[in-house]
Amino acid sequence: MIFELNLGLGGVLVPILLILLIASLRILREYERGVVFQLGRFWKVKGPGLVIVIPGIQQMVRVDLRVVTMDVEPQDVISRDNVSVKVNAVVFFRVVDPQKAIIQVEQFLMATSQLAQTTLRVVLGKHELDEMLAERERLNLDVQKILDAQTDSWGIKVTNVEIKHIDLNESMIRAIARQAEAERERRAKVIHAEGEKEAAAALLEAATMLAQRPEAMQLRYLQTMTQVAGDRATTVVLPLPLDLLAALKPRATADR
Repeated sequence: MIFELNLGLGGVLVPILLILLIASLRILREYERGVVFQLGRFWKVKGPGLVIVIPGIQQMVRVDLRVVTMDVEPQDVISRDNVSVKVNAVVFFRVVDPQKAIIQVEQFLMATSQLAQTTLRVVLGKHELDEMLAERERLNLDVQKILDAQTDSWGIKVTNVEIKHIDLNESMIRAIARQAEAERERRAKVIHAEGEKEAAAALLEAATMLAQRPEAMQLRYLQTMTQVAGDRATTVVLPLPLDLLAALKPRATADR
């Protein structure tokens, strides 16, 4: 009778133990870790590979160690020069300490997303619109450093932050276009004025050289007449000797 009872208990316990053994087996991939709690208290971090978790006594939370790509929703930002823009970005981060990521913060993905949105608004709000458009690399680095410092206690490493788009309203786009056009006109006028200045200096130098030899002035005069005569125009050229003008000049001075 006792022997039959033992056989009966053994027949019941063995399947139960087999079921418990199978239920306690967990397989973690290479990029996964398991944070194990025993009777509600943290015990250890396990993985990767085959892991045994005792049902009813231990619980395990899986944590993915791969880099997470998080898209930050468009944020309304008011720049330091009071321009309203919409900015969105992308944040790259990964879990480096599974224990902290599970114990120190609830839903670390949501917490990192909210922190990224707030940090993006705060950092960009300290800069003018021109800096946002021209210095994205520096702004990306500033946001990344702040996020990395604040998420370090959560066991999270922020590897990179990239600002994707800065959306402006139509009136601001037209204003920027007018500003760019005015800048181009200013540069064109400056270049033209510099050209006039260089041309005037060259003409002054040429006049000084021609004044030293009257024959050179006569040759230049004849060359100019040749150029004018070659044009197909109804222009009448009356050559007048320079010597005659030189002779008339003292007389005109005496008459005064």
